[in-house]
Amino acid sequence: MTMATTPEAPDLTMVDAWWRAANYLAVGQIYLRENPLLAEPLRPGHIKPRLLGHWGTSPGLNLIYAHLNRVIRERGTHAIHVTGPGHGGPSALAASWLDGTYSERHPNIPRDAAGMATLFRQFSQPGGVPSHIAPGVPGSIHEGGELGYSLSHAFGAAFDNPDLVVACVIGDGEAETGPLAASWHGNKFLSPRTDGAVLPILHLNGWKIANPTLLARMPRAELDALLTGYGWRPIHIEGDEPARVHARFAAALEEALDEITHLKATAHTRPRWPMLVLRTPKGWTGPHTVDDTPVEGTWRSHQVPLAGVRENPEHLALLDGWMRSYRPDELFDADGHPTPIVLANVPAGDTRLGAVPEANGGALLRELPLPDLHDFAVKVSEPGASSSEPTRALGELLREVFARTATRRDFRLFGPDETESNRLGAVYQATAKAWQEPITDLDTHLAPDGRVVEILSEHTCQGMLEGYLLTGRHGVFSCYEAFTHIVSSMFNQHAKWLHACREIDWRPPIASLNYLLTSHVWRQDQNGFSHQDPGFVDNVINKRPEVVRVYLPPDTNTLLSVGDHALRSRGLVNVIVAGKTPTPDWLTMDEAVLHCTRGAGIWEWASNDDGDPEVVLACAGDVPTLETLAAVDLIRRHLPELRVRVVNIVDLMRLVPETEHPHGMPDREYDALFGTDVPVIFAYHGYPWLIHRLAYRRHNHAHLHVRGYKEYGTTTTPFDMVVLNDMDRYQRVIDVIDRVPGLGTRAATVRQSMVDARTRHHAWILEHGEDMPEVRDWTWSTDIRKPRH
Repeated sequence: MTMATTPEAPDLTMVDAWWRAANYLAVGQIYLRENPLLAEPLRPGHIKPRLLGHWGTSPGLNLIYAHLNRVIRERGTHAIHVTGPGHGGPSALAASWLDGTYSERHPNIPRDAAGMATLFRQFSQPGGVPSHIAPGVPGSIHEGGELGYSLSHAFGAAFDNPDLVVACVIGDGEAETGPLAASWHGNKFLSPRTDGAVLPILHLNGWKIANPTLLARMPRAELDALLTGYGWRPIHIEGDEPARVHARFAAALEEALDEITHLKATAHTRPRWPMLVLRTPKGWTGPHTVDDTPVEGTWRSHQVPLAGVRENPEHLALLDGWMRSYRPDELFDADGHPTPIVLANVPAGDTRLGAVPEANGGALLRELPLPDLHDFAVKVSEPGASSSEPTRALGELLREVFARTATRRDFRLFGPDETESNRLGAVYQATAKAWQEPITDLDTHLAPDGRVVEILSEHTCQGMLEGYLLTGRHGVFSCYEAFTHIVSSMFNQHAKWLHACREIDWRPPIASLNYLLTSHVWRQDQNGFSHQDPGFVDNVINKRPEVVRVYLPPDTNTLLSVGDHALRSRGLVNVIVAGKTPTPDWLTMDEAVLHCTRGAGIWEWASNDDGDPEVVLACAGDVPTLETLAAVDLIRRHLPELRVRVVNIVDLMRLVPETEHPHGMPDREYDALFGTDVPVIFAYHGYPWLIHRLAYRRHNHAHLHVRGYKEYGTTTTPFDMVVLNDMDRYQRVIDVIDRVPGLGTRAATVRQSMVDARTRHHAWILEHGEDMPEVRDWTWSTDIRKPRH
């Protein structure tokens, strides 16, 4: 492995000055509320009453940022910076204040003494800014509050950005996470020709909150074997003497960038990309010892190295000496402006890391050239007369999107080895799966420049998509429904980011993160219980209503309509739950667009209530819709006088009041659909209690009865899945009989026949291994006199 040596050329004086200035500002943010330039010795009144923040990672981050500034200035490198150690908020804030972008975005914090004082006071304080690298920090696309996603974000940013270098700092604590471990494989998907380059910088400062880090303690040979095995060429820099570390880091960075330039110009197969391994002490340049206890280079410097500064004169003196050790009089003039030697290390204009356009992706975003939905619609002569595979039709629409973006390359599909399984294979007529490894005669649809990314890591798929969206492009994440839980926490972080961005006027909204959840709970009868879990939606609706949408299209044309809407949307997380198996076609394309625009509505062709229902049968989801209409068919044949209204819900958030969600219904509209005093028998795709939660404030909540998935699952037949969870057509008829006043006695024989049908079902599947013909071959007809199977 290569150990960088001192370069002959660059004058690093200005780099060191910038680094010292950034360190000074980072310390000031953690400690000071007054006296930012140390115009007088520190007094207790100058110190914040609550000391919050993380010093330990900041000096290393500042060093990297300082040297990136130099190569941007001197080499013209087009770079973006991803900071994995999100606790390094003081570093990122200091850097953007020094390069002027913070003051440009936040004019109330100018680059002078008054602005510095405000920068210090606001940090981690009520009404101020968070301690992480939040959206309000210019140049940030990665907050880092939850560790593990920096490298996948970096690869997403590099895709289809051939001139971009993504410098990604990975903390050695983050390097222990599972998502980060899988992300190293991103180099197997990165094309030297059509994509940018990712330069990982593994920062080994040796410690987490209270423990040593694994990679820092590994023998060098083992660490190199690990990184080499992932396909990287490590270049090592280490030390604790600033001048030597500056020289070695400058040489290493030059070497890495020279190699990236060469590889992008010459590589025809996957190259072994360079990466940097930086070893510096945790809390470097901070107090070496406090109260005779080692601090610098230990876990004790992780957050606030000097506690009780307001109460302890010795600690206050240590802080004063620590801050003065950076020689602030050389770095800032009497008015608090950075001095020329500091500003000399600041790149110009939009080349600054705080101003690089890719770090504000909404400003780069272009409308997708979407086709006419009617070109992909299934023909529906009458409701339920035909069947089709919804996601197969969506795959054909996405194929056209890929074709129309072939030149501009700003659309991608991500998924964990499930594109074909999820019936989206039509996309391979327009693109291929990205693949930089050898391709054999047995392989299909693999190409170095493909725009479908499949890796069996949901974390990596989502991280890459997020990085792609955050830098101004579009995409979809297709996944088995049950395993989307794996990225629940990643969704949480992205939703929080989107919500924070809504409060920032200089961040235009990015393209929405679109989940397609398929191979869902009701059609995982072949894989069994482990693959049956619809609960991702429950987590999604916990987030701010301004940024989340949940759609449950009941058939192919509604899926196309919802998909089109999601691809056009901005600044949202859209969750679309749709089946891939043959599903009855209920609505024409025009009807589907109207229904999806409403979000919920009465299906008049399935209802006979004449505006005065005795019972409302509601449904949300493809299988619940099927079972609801089959139940209506049974009711028409056995209880033809019963006035039934069918209400289908596509947009789940229509169920909540308009005061709680932008898509919510006013009470008068909800009451008109569902009534105020009639039973509502609701079949829902997921866990039934979610519907109660959404509708608990509605007037008729006491009359609402919900069937859904109750955590009963196994390897069985499709219909047995709904029977196990009491959502089948026969149980829905039973529910109607039990809940419509006065119907119980009159319909006792009908109820008994429904119970008997469920009994026959159990016996039939045990003997035959498939569903009863009357279930398997059932179809809807508007002619209730038509003979049924």
